[in-house]
Amino acid sequence: MCDDPSTLGNLQWFICYLTTGKHLNFYGSFVTVLLLLAVTAPAALLLGFGGAMAARSRIAPLSWFGKGYVAIVRGVPDIAFFLFFVIALDQGFEYLRHRIKCPDWDQPIRQGSDFIVCDPAKLPLSSSPQWMHEVYGFTLAVLTFAIVFGAFAANVLYGAMRAVPRTQMETAEAYGMTHRQAFWRVLVPQMWVYALPGLSNLWMVLIKASPLLFLLGVEDIVYWARDLGGSKTPQFTDYPHGDWRMWYFLFLLVFYLAFTRLSEVVLDRVMRRLTHGQAVSGGEAQRKADLVGPA
Repeated sequence: MCDDPSTLGNLQWFICYLTTGKHLNFYGSFVTVLLLLAVTAPAALLLGFGGAMAARSRIAPLSWFGKGYVAIVRGVPDIAFFLFFVIALDQGFEYLRHRIKCPDWDQPIRQGSDFIVCDPAKLPLSSSPQWMHEVYGFTLAVLTFAIVFGAFAANVLYGAMRAVPRTQMETAEAYGMTHRQAFWRVLVPQMWVYALPGLSNLWMVLIKASPLLFLLGVEDIVYWARDLGGSKTPQFTDYPHGDWRMWYFLFLLVFYLAFTRLSEVVLDRVMRRLTHGQAVSGGEAQRKADLVGPA
């Protein structure tokens, strides 16, 4: 039915147009964005927790490292860090492989503005299938996102750890707990109440930053929306149309608004569960609300 678009009626034309291979890639790119968020969020949280622990460490060099990581990454604009760090990671991995796989290489790696390594050291190999190139690019993007947002998460968690009253740690140690036991059994369970508002904002920022995948060469929803909506893209001459980018980006706007709203509902429920019964400001506010509610 879709072999000759010029013979199709309006409804059939749109059905064929919206089911082309390019549009299927567009629909699949939403999975790419959701996968990015699903992988990056826990990775950034893990890096942030490690950075916060390092920043509050009693070992001076480790504390300097943790605080330096937070200060440097937070002080650089996200887009500049993304564009720089992806290249740096790529060249760093290739340099390590080059040193291992080509120990007899006698030419300089830096030749003017060019970065040249032996063919076996390139990532991915030129003979690799396309899906490996895409997975490699996505992996670099995830690492970059995790490092950037891990620094922000570390700052939030560091503040949350400091918000837990020191007297509780001292009381736990007075009852015979070691410093490590008091940290994991007293401080960590309570700090999440203080950290969740900041982490919630960070999650929203991460969602809004996901279109930066487009700048990192990953074929995400912004990439496909721009190409599919454009009127001069050669790949879509079988279905010529005007400039429809406004409609494609309006669809993305609705998608992001719906996703952030769903996130707000879930995070609000998590916050209510965490603050239930706790003697902190959030728990006290919930207790008062529960008392006023029945009346």
